[in-house]
Amino acid sequence: MRGPMSPSERETRRPTRYRRPMERATILSSLAARRTDTTPRRLTELAAELGIPAADLLVVAGHPVPTALLPPERDARVMRAFSYRVSHCDHSQLAALEAFVHSLPRVAAPEPFQEPAWPGRRPAETRFAAVLGALIRNRGFGIRELPFLGLSHSTLHGMVWRWDPSPHRRQQLSAVAGPLGWTLPDLFAVADEPYAEEIRPMLHCHHLGRVFTAAVPLTTAQMIETAREADRLSVREDHGAWQPVSQGFAEECPDFP
Repeated sequence: MRGPMSPSERETRRPTRYRRPMERATILSSLAARRTDTTPRRLTELAAELGIPAADLLVVAGHPVPTALLPPERDARVMRAFSYRVSHCDHSQLAALEAFVHSLPRVAAPEPFQEPAWPGRRPAETRFAAVLGALIRNRGFGIRELPFLGLSHSTLHGMVWRWDPSPHRRQQLSAVAGPLGWTLPDLFAVADEPYAEEIRPMLHCHHLGRVFTAAVPLTTAQMIETAREADRLSVREDHGAWQPVSQGFAEECPDFP
């Protein structure tokens, strides 16, 4: 077990985001199209430059994800409660919660390691459905563990099974990008979908997903602790069996003037 990271360690681990949006989009589109041409080592370096989890960039490029980058086995009911409680935090609260997650000790995963289950009911049959399902799996989520996205569970299951281009694709991308911690231009680039500046997150922006990404190494007990901290920060009242739905804070996102 290792202790909390020092401020200097956290600073070192922060991504270097010096790529311009158009350059990032070109890189991600190329990786998605060329698949395994780029080595895992180079992808890990590039992930740090782009501010994207290495596990996600490996998925985009068609590489397997090492178990060290995947979450440990966790209680699905706890994860579901965790995700919706975090979704009630606004931007300043999400920043504080992300710092809280980084302060928690990293606990060695128990052996044997169990890879998170595929989030859908059926295996993916299209390229981007496979990418999307793997991005959700990288966070240890299933469809039911995702926060409220404004999409039905049947739609989400279809998106990780056969997600072909459709008139609804931009809306769907705008719904899933934030909880994954992806910006809209980046996810649109991987999906090979044209992005325009007037497109906005549907409910949640990538600041919510930053917390979910930071929480990947957490155990079930640590997720319970983090959910309690989210409630303390958001002053969300617990109504027992009735679990209110967060409509998100995307309209207040500082990334969108």
